[in-house]
Amino acid sequence: MASATSVLISLVVILGAYIIGSISFAVVVSRLMGLDDPRTFGSGNPGATNVLRTGNKKAAIFTLVGDTLKGWVAVFLATLIATQFGLGAALPAAAALAAFLGHVYPIFLKFKGGKGVATALGVLAGLEPVLALATLVTWLIVAYASRYSSLAAVLAAIFAPLYYLFGANIAWRLQGSVTFVLIIIAVVLCYRHSANITRLMKGTEPKIGKSKSQAGKPKT
Repeated sequence: MASATSVLISLVVILGAYIIGSISFAVVVSRLMGLDDPRTFGSGNPGATNVLRTGNKKAAIFTLVGDTLKGWVAVFLATLIATQFGLGAALPAAAALAAFLGHVYPIFLKFKGGKGVATALGVLAGLEPVLALATLVTWLIVAYASRYSSLAAVLAAIFAPLYYLFGANIAWRLQGSVTFVLIIIAVVLCYRHSANITRLMKGTEPKIGKSKSQAGKPKT
């Protein structure tokens, strides 16, 4: 009975994390602030970078904070529940992956979501704050130097699991479940940025802050 209860609780937590991750703050914030749906212009991606192309920096910041915070909340709640019921460290890691995939493949947007950069940062903050900080610094350095959000995201995604492995037994205790989740997140992020990588190689990728009119005509 205890084992069955633990499985049920774990499934509910993972499902809850996915639903939390499925909340698209790009769409919510745009609607509340009377902006165009971010899925109809620029890259068509419901994320902070595309919202920034409207020229509304406040909306982009709200989107970034919301998408990051939901990842952290999902892991934080999973950690509390895992501690309360003695479910182990694997549950927060599973919740982290579920929240991330919820953003990328949200049930509320017919499984067509954002690329997951902000939410990935949020779940990292929930799992290991120092790791999240190191990954954020990597993103900031690359973004500042190149002005390409996509390049910064790809490199930060690749370095995150490496940082985790190198920092094991120094800044945190190595956990196989977390390692697995970080690798999966890195692979999905790179996959979601495959078109950006192609444009980077061709020199046609828009830089950070490029306006909606510069980024391309609205989709029909």
